[in-house]
Amino acid sequence: MVARLVKTNKVKSLTHRRHWLAWATLALPLGAWAQTAGVTELTIATVNNGHMLTLQKLARDYEQVQPKVRLKWVTLEEGPLRQQVSRDIATGTGKFDILTIGAYEAPIWGKGGKLKPINPSAPYQVDDLLPGIRQSLSVGKQLYALPFYGESSLTFYRQDLFAKAGLSLPTQPTWEQVRQAAAKLHDPQHGTYGICLRGRPGWGENMTLLTTIANAHGGQWFDMAWKPQLTSPPWKQAAHLYVDLLRTYGPPGASANGYNENLALFMDGRCAMWVDASVAGSFVNRAGPSKVAGNVGFAHAPSATHVKGSRWLWTWALAIPSSSKHASEAQAFIEWATSREYLQKVADQNGWAAVPAGTRQSTYANANFQRLNPQAQIELQAIQSVNPDDATVPKSPYVGVQFASIPEFQGIGTAVGQLVSTLLSNPKADVDEVLAKAQALTEQRMREAGYLR
Repeated sequence: MVARLVKTNKVKSLTHRRHWLAWATLALPLGAWAQTAGVTELTIATVNNGHMLTLQKLARDYEQVQPKVRLKWVTLEEGPLRQQVSRDIATGTGKFDILTIGAYEAPIWGKGGKLKPINPSAPYQVDDLLPGIRQSLSVGKQLYALPFYGESSLTFYRQDLFAKAGLSLPTQPTWEQVRQAAAKLHDPQHGTYGICLRGRPGWGENMTLLTTIANAHGGQWFDMAWKPQLTSPPWKQAAHLYVDLLRTYGPPGASANGYNENLALFMDGRCAMWVDASVAGSFVNRAGPSKVAGNVGFAHAPSATHVKGSRWLWTWALAIPSSSKHASEAQAFIEWATSREYLQKVADQNGWAAVPAGTRQSTYANANFQRLNPQAQIELQAIQSVNPDDATVPKSPYVGVQFASIPEFQGIGTAVGQLVSTLLSNPKADVDEVLAKAQALTEQRMREAGYLR
């Protein structure tokens, strides 16, 4: 096996080869080494974003080191991914051995016995994980997934356009300041829109953003009696603001735009501002792929009457469903894929600007990472400032910032997201009427689930 690794030309230095092979050997559970016959195929469900696509390429080296393991990738858009993995968890069919899930699913499915508990080996250095990210994937102190990358939300803005217009944006902007800037910078005749925001329907799409806007206005999904609050003044203020921004200063077809679409628009120079996942910072300043590289400024996600709850917290993580018949091999792979060694491998091949962030303290302490990721400090501040246990101004009965950590929320959030999406696709749709429908729908679902009488 050593000879096989030394011969590959994908591992650059002898020191790194020995270090990486030693780590992989230690990390692999004894049960997997005992397997002597056949090849184990691990089927992995993942999301089609840049970091995950990089993982697929670099994982070929893992297969070379572990010749009895083959990786089969099922790569999907965010919405279809959630549907497929949720269906597999619900039915227990064992279609997947590794799931890409997040901070919403991990505690719920872990507590419900749907995921294998994960106890990383010593070389993994679990204490290096950012505490908030680690806790978001745990029940008590038990991990049920390992974070591939983590994020909060930031405001990305074109410094060159702001300077030309004589504008500035503080480190902690308000939504009103963002609205005013969008109005001045909106120039569709020259291909630039004032702002780009998520419009695609889904609890992890448009509702992720809209919920943080509502939080910033003092809103919440449910009060302490679990009564939905979607027709409260904060939600009305948030929804009117969101719809006005995209109808007046956003790109056409905004109801179809999620993270990937807006990332492409921003990198192409089509958006003066964009509020979305902090992970985008590692892409928008890459010279070559991004036409706006070197001209991007970073600020916190906008606040309104409050800062609390205005920034989300999320991590895309790798987990093992209880139905998997290859748990040992699966854990060995996800330890490798989320390890410091993997991050170094990405840096060696693609540079420190391409390293998945938001998971490890050592990443942010790395001078090369800091130098090549100008968003690093504000991203870390945002991640560390979020408390999912206390994310709304009025006291709430649920854990979560941009979601409520209850099993029913996925269906509720997606249904409400569909209603909200009509406000962008149908210019005659009325905000208050749509929110009234959303309130009624949510009350019915919560009553059926036993939260309300």
